[in-house]
Amino acid sequence: MTEPALLGPAEIRGLAAELDVRPTKKLGQNFVHDANTVRRIVELAGVGPGDAVLEVGPGLGSLTLGLLAAGARVAAVEIDPVLAARLPGTVAEHAPDAAGRLTVLTADALRVRAAELPEPPGALVANLPYNVAVPVVLHLLAELPSLVRALVMVQTEVADRMAAGPGSRVYGVPSVKLAWYGTARKVAAVPRSVFWPVPNVDSALVAFERGTPPAGADRDAVFAVVDAAFAQRRKTLRAALAGWAGSPAHAEEVLLRAGVDPRTRGEQLTVTDFARIAAAR
Repeated sequence: MTEPALLGPAEIRGLAAELDVRPTKKLGQNFVHDANTVRRIVELAGVGPGDAVLEVGPGLGSLTLGLLAAGARVAAVEIDPVLAARLPGTVAEHAPDAAGRLTVLTADALRVRAAELPEPPGALVANLPYNVAVPVVLHLLAELPSLVRALVMVQTEVADRMAAGPGSRVYGVPSVKLAWYGTARKVAAVPRSVFWPVPNVDSALVAFERGTPPAGADRDAVFAVVDAAFAQRRKTLRAALAGWAGSPAHAEEVLLRAGVDPRTRGEQLTVTDFARIAAAR
């Protein structure tokens, strides 16, 4: 089997011109045109022959071809109908042997359901639109229990928040909610020069491995506490959770029952601490 030819700058611009695609900020469209970057992403994702991979926002197909070159079966979710319609043709041209391993869904990744996919994917590998990166990852982890790992390219600031631990300046809602599902870590920076058009932000790769949520905890209940705790970051938990608990005094009672100092702030707590607070209510 011949290895699929990956897309370079000339192919990317040629496809964009053919489709009259003008990358939009609204959809967060920045297309990767560097084959070495694509190979690195696929390698870091640990994708190999027979793996079922979910790709979100394949765009013009750079990463799709890289995943297929590794032998994966790829379900690609693309919200732009013009790009979604062109992708099978691009794969047929550059990797005819791999065309049968691609499924394209014209859909919003924030609304994708497990039943729409050809099979349960084991990995998520994606260059995610920066404006919806965290909501997309959280939705897919909730909807697809089969996802045991992910490698996503996001804006560096988003990557920092996703991978932050308690006590970090950027630790917040995305950090805690991702920690519910497993462990996220920032693994590599990605230069702006590998994209077309060149974005005005830096990018990074975040790796994720699914773990086990806190035992006996209800996700929705825990996430409600997390949202309340970080709605006003500078407040103590006694004050921040007053609305959630009904009053500052009741919030203090719940916190003490959970073994948490009411004077603490949300950014000091682990997902397990938040689970104890939810249970103590």
